[in-house]
Amino acid sequence: MRFEYSITGMSCAACSSAVERAVKRLPGIEAAHVNLTTERLMVRTTASEGEIDPTEAIENAVARAGFKAAPARSLKKQAELDEERHKKELFSKKRRLIIAAAFCIPLFYISMGTMIGLPSPITAETPLLFSVTQLILLIPIIIAGLGFYKRGIMALIRLHPNMDSLIVIGTVASMAYSIYSLVRIINGNAHAAHDLYFESIGVILTLVMLGKYFESRAKGKTGEALKGLIKLAPDTAVIVGKDGLEREIEAEELIPGDIVVVRPGVSIPADGVITHGKTSVDESMLTGESLPVDKAEGDHVTGGSMNLSGMVRFCVEHVGEDTTLSKMIKLVEEAQGGKLPIARLADKISGIFVPVVCVIAVITLISWLIAGESFGLALKAFVSVLVIACPCALGLATPTAIMVGTGRGAKMGILIKDGEALETACRLDVMAFDKTGTVTMGKPKVTDVCPILCDEAEFIKLFASCERSSEHPLGKAIVEHAQSLGYELYEASSFTAISGMGAHVELNSRDIYIGNARLMKEQGIPIVDDALAILSKLSNEGKTPMFMAADGAVLGVIAVADAVRPESADTIKRLKARHITPVLITGDNKNTAKSVANQLGIESVYSEVMPGDKAEIIAKLQSEGRLVGMVGDGINDAVALAKADVGFAVSSGTDVAIAGASIVLMRHGIAGIADAIMLSKRTMRTVKQNLFWAFIYNCIGIPIAAGVLHIFGGPLLSPMIAALAMSFSSVTVLTNALRLRGVKLK
Repeated sequence: MRFEYSITGMSCAACSSAVERAVKRLPGIEAAHVNLTTERLMVRTTASEGEIDPTEAIENAVARAGFKAAPARSLKKQAELDEERHKKELFSKKRRLIIAAAFCIPLFYISMGTMIGLPSPITAETPLLFSVTQLILLIPIIIAGLGFYKRGIMALIRLHPNMDSLIVIGTVASMAYSIYSLVRIINGNAHAAHDLYFESIGVILTLVMLGKYFESRAKGKTGEALKGLIKLAPDTAVIVGKDGLEREIEAEELIPGDIVVVRPGVSIPADGVITHGKTSVDESMLTGESLPVDKAEGDHVTGGSMNLSGMVRFCVEHVGEDTTLSKMIKLVEEAQGGKLPIARLADKISGIFVPVVCVIAVITLISWLIAGESFGLALKAFVSVLVIACPCALGLATPTAIMVGTGRGAKMGILIKDGEALETACRLDVMAFDKTGTVTMGKPKVTDVCPILCDEAEFIKLFASCERSSEHPLGKAIVEHAQSLGYELYEASSFTAISGMGAHVELNSRDIYIGNARLMKEQGIPIVDDALAILSKLSNEGKTPMFMAADGAVLGVIAVADAVRPESADTIKRLKARHITPVLITGDNKNTAKSVANQLGIESVYSEVMPGDKAEIIAKLQSEGRLVGMVGDGINDAVALAKADVGFAVSSGTDVAIAGASIVLMRHGIAGIADAIMLSKRTMRTVKQNLFWAFIYNCIGIPIAAGVLHIFGGPLLSPMIAALAMSFSSVTVLTNALRLRGVKLK
C-alpha cells in the first residue's frame, strides 16, 4: 500500500535524508522517499489493503528525527493547507529577518565603522562599552535565529547533522571565543577588543535568514503550475434534483448520474456527457490548446475546463480521484516526487556532506594552529568553512528543476509520469509510431471521388444515399462527406447488405450495387479499363476503393482511407531535425503502410505486424544499441509502450495504453511529442547546470574558506562573505530552475 504525508521542519537535504532513514527502519516499510521541495513523504508498505495503518508509527518516527508528519489530505484541501502554511512561514521568516537586520546594521556599524573612516559614538578606545554594546545588539539577532539552534542542536544530538548544525557549530565557536575576549577585557586587557566576533555572528545569522527567505519565496513559485491545476476544479456545483429544481451543493458531494447545470463563465465541476444545450469550452489548462472547443449534446466535458458561451446540462460520469483533472494532478505530483537517476550521486554526497565538512573545518583549525598562526585566524577559517558549505544547493538542484519542468509540461498538455522518462526522452534516437489512431485519425475519410459515367455531384449524392442505411464505417464516411458538401440525399426503397462485399440498393427505381471489385465480378458487371486503372492506382496508394454500378455498368469509384493527422508530418519533421529516426509499425498491409509512411516522410516501415509482435520490434531496435521511444493509443500498443525506453500515449487512447506509457499527451494528437523531448532537454540541461553549480560552489568555496589563498599571500575569507555566498547559492539554484517556466512550446 502507498501512503503520503506532509513533512514540516526540514531545511536541507540532510533533513530529508534523516526522515527517510527514520521511516525505513520501521517494520513493514518497503520504500520511503522524501521530496525536499514539495515537503512530501511517500511511503510504500508490504501490508495489503485493510491491514494496520502505519500512520502513527511513521508520525512517531519522524518526530524522533526532529520533524513533524501529518497524513496528506485530499488534493484541494492539502493544497490550501500547504499554501496557508507557506504564507505563515514566509511572514514569520520576513518578520524575523527584519528584526535581525534592524539590530545587525548598528552592530556592524559600531564594529567596523571606524575601520573605514566613519564616525562612531562607540569605539575600541572604550573596550568594555565597545564589547558589551555589541553583545547587547547581538542577543535579539540570536533570538530571531533561534530556529537554527533548535534544529541544529537536535540534529547533532541525533547524530544526523544538517546545514543548521554547521551554522550552530560556527557561531557558537565564535561566540565562545568572543565571550572569552570579553572576560579578558573585563580583566583589563584592552587589546582583546580586537578579538571580538559578535558582528560576524550577527551578520552570518542575518544573511542566512535573508537567503532562507528568498529560498522560500522561490520554492513557492516552483509548484505554481500544479497549484493552478488544483484550483481549476470549482468548490460548488448546481445540480437538478428529482423534483426538477436546481440546488447548489459542494462539488465533492457529486456522484455519477447527477445532472449538473453549468452556466457561462463557470468551471465544469466533474467529467460527464452533455445532455442538453451547446457551448464552447476552454480546455487550455488541461490540453495546452488555446482555442475553445465546441460542445453539443453527446459530447464529453472535462472537470476543470471553463464553460464560455452557452448554458448546458451534463450527466456526471466521473467524480473525485476518477476525473481527468485529478488523474493529471496525481501524475504530476508523482513525477515531481520522483528522483532522476542523475541525482543519485548528489544524494550520496548529501548523505555524508555535513560530517565531511565538520571534519574539514576541524582539520583547518588544527592546521593553522600548527602553522603558528593565531587562534583568531584559525577560528576565522574554521567558521568560514562551516558557513560557506551548502548542502541545500545539492539537495534542491534536481527536485526544483523536476517540479518546474513537469509543471510547465502539464500546463501545455504534456504529462510526464516519472523522472526516468524525463531524463531519457532527450536522448532518444528512434521513435516508433503505431499507425491507426496515432499518426492517422483512426476513422476513414473520403480521399478520392472518380466518376466515370455521371456527374460528380450526382455520383456522390447517389453513393451516399445508398450508404445511408449502412452501419459500415466506410459507408458512414461517404455519407459524412456528402453531408459536409451540403448535398440533400435520396431515400432508398430497400437496402440489402452482402457480407464481405457491399450492398444491393433500390433507389429511384434503379438497382444499384455498391462495394468492392469482387461484388462487381459476382454480379457480372464488367470493370472497364478506366475503372481498372483507377483501382490499381488507389490500391497502390493504400486506399480502399469502392465501386458503384447501375444498369449493368460501373458509374464510378470512391476511395476511402484513414486520413493522416494534420500535425503528423510536422511532428516527424521536427523529430528528424533532432536526429531521431521515425519508424512506422502497423498491422495494415504493405501498400497502406507505405502510403502513410510516404506522406509523412518515414523511411523505415514494419507492416502486417501482429499486435503481440510490436514489442519484439522495439526489443530488436534496442538490441542494436538504440534508445527507442514508442507512440501508441490502443490496447495492442500497451506492451510495446511499456517495453520502450520511453512510451508516449495519446490521451484519446485506451486506459491500458495510458497506464503503460511514461508520457501522456493530453492534446488530441501527437504534436506534443517534439515538445516533450524539447522540454526534457531543457529540464536536464537545468538539472546539470544546478548540479554543476552546487558541486563547483562547494569544491571551490570550501578550500578558499579554509585559507588556500592566504597560504600564497592572498586574503583570508571573512565568515560574513562566506555566509553571503552560502545563502545565495541555494537561491541561484532555485532561480535557475524557475527559468523553465518560460520555455516556449510549439
